[in-house]
Amino acid sequence: MAKLYSGKDLGDEDLYFVPLGGTGEIGMNLNLYGHKGAWLMVDLGIIFGDPRLPGIDVEMPDPSFIVERRADLAGLVLTHAHEDHIGAVPYLWERLRCPIYATKFTAALLRRKLAEVGLLDEAPLTEVPLSGSFSVGPFEIELITLTHSIPEPNALVIRTAAGTVLHTGDWKLDPTPLVGETYDEQRLKALADENILAMVGDSTNSMVWGDAGSESEVREQLLKVVQSLKQRVAVACFASNVARLETVIQVAEDCGRRVCLLGRSMHRIVECARETGYLQGHRPFLSESEIDYLPRDEVLLLCTGSQGEPRAALWRIARGDYPNVALEADDVVIFSSRVIPGNDTAIFELQNALAESGIRVITDDDHDIHVSGHPGRDELVQMYQWVRPRVAIPVHGEARHLAAHAEIAKQCQVPQQIVCRNGSVIRLAPGDAQVVGKVPSGRLVYDGRRLLSRESPVLKGRQKLVFNGAVAVTLVMDERGALDGEPEISTVGLYEPAEEDEHLDEIELAIRDAVKRLGRRERKDDAAVEEAARVAVRRVVNRLLGKKPMTMVHVIRLE
Repeated sequence: MAKLYSGKDLGDEDLYFVPLGGTGEIGMNLNLYGHKGAWLMVDLGIIFGDPRLPGIDVEMPDPSFIVERRADLAGLVLTHAHEDHIGAVPYLWERLRCPIYATKFTAALLRRKLAEVGLLDEAPLTEVPLSGSFSVGPFEIELITLTHSIPEPNALVIRTAAGTVLHTGDWKLDPTPLVGETYDEQRLKALADENILAMVGDSTNSMVWGDAGSESEVREQLLKVVQSLKQRVAVACFASNVARLETVIQVAEDCGRRVCLLGRSMHRIVECARETGYLQGHRPFLSESEIDYLPRDEVLLLCTGSQGEPRAALWRIARGDYPNVALEADDVVIFSSRVIPGNDTAIFELQNALAESGIRVITDDDHDIHVSGHPGRDELVQMYQWVRPRVAIPVHGEARHLAAHAEIAKQCQVPQQIVCRNGSVIRLAPGDAQVVGKVPSGRLVYDGRRLLSRESPVLKGRQKLVFNGAVAVTLVMDERGALDGEPEISTVGLYEPAEEDEHLDEIELAIRDAVKRLGRRERKDDAAVEEAARVAVRRVVNRLLGKKPMTMVHVIRLE
């Protein structure tokens, strides 16, 4: 087992890499580089809630290790504007209180997020140009433009006195991205002459043969599909995929349709895109109140909800509770997105609800109407051939993705591959790169208005309540330690109304018997009475229902 790392030996010749999120999982990216007594953070993201955690919408990496070293945190550099790279900034910045660096589009989106939590004027956000260079403490940063499914994705060339690292962020090689610049091939090739110490790179599609595909291919296919349709059309996609929004808007206009945006995040992303020079030259969007004034074959709804999110626009339309907007039998919903693992059930429930209403559903299983934003195996090979690092460190993937990425790097004759996990401490220099220790890592969840550990007893109790129900018992004890009157028993999530009374009678008898069997001294001890009653309740319910409910017993003493 790796030893616990103190984080104190950041000398002039030392260079460390420490992932705290996004390595061994997809999402929640948080990466640290340590050098000359300072730390550089790259990205700070979230994932959306796990259905196994009731009431939790957002999870994020636990930054405790770097929070304890906040005075040494030189800054946070954001590679691009996806939620799994910037979404935790509004939740965690007050714990970090460091400068933030981002390009124009990412900064525009982040400002809106910071404003929502009252941090816009407090968090120092520096806007850096595409292909720009800047310093963060002892780290010299150069941005290299790549392509992805959002504007302005950047690889970071991180130069230090101990060596140079290429941190790829999320990327693919799209020669015709349609929105924004294409990838800077010449700059990537030039890195081969710079003796790159390590490449820390995206592993999401390392198990996918070929390449990710171009957005221009999606536009061709989507145009053919929409041209063939005569009813109202709705397209669901990731709001952050600005290239896809551009495609859908252009396809709609080429087919003589007007576009109506549905969903808060769709409006926010489009506003940011236009503010920063993207999505220009299109006809004004329809308002929700205007769409019924046009024939159904002249309208296209561009919706949030491609992942089956219950509060997103498309689910609300499917349930019939979206004001001024409705779909009818023979209308069509196009899912121009992939199914993210874990969202399968929600997506299929949504698609079934649409189908039950006579609405036709089209997905990328029917037509080639989606391409990934992450590199396939051929693109990973190409990147290694260009950069030629001495060490490959796969990140942004689950264990199987990391292993597949490492094997690709090995086949590309990268001398060393290091597969690590969140919390691993990798010393990149001096000497051979190696895992030298570990630091605490984990997850935080946003619960209402507070941050909790994913291991919090609050969440464990909530899970127990959801899966096993609950019983509350109130016992009134007289001055002699005997029950005074009948126990008051109430249950949640256990019984159908018709069966409860009979079972409660049996629970009451068990409680009376358990208290009666206590010794005189124990009956005057609240803790002993509560435990005896709790065990009795759980035994009866388990025997009758096969459940072990959360059980709360309150003892009231008469003086």
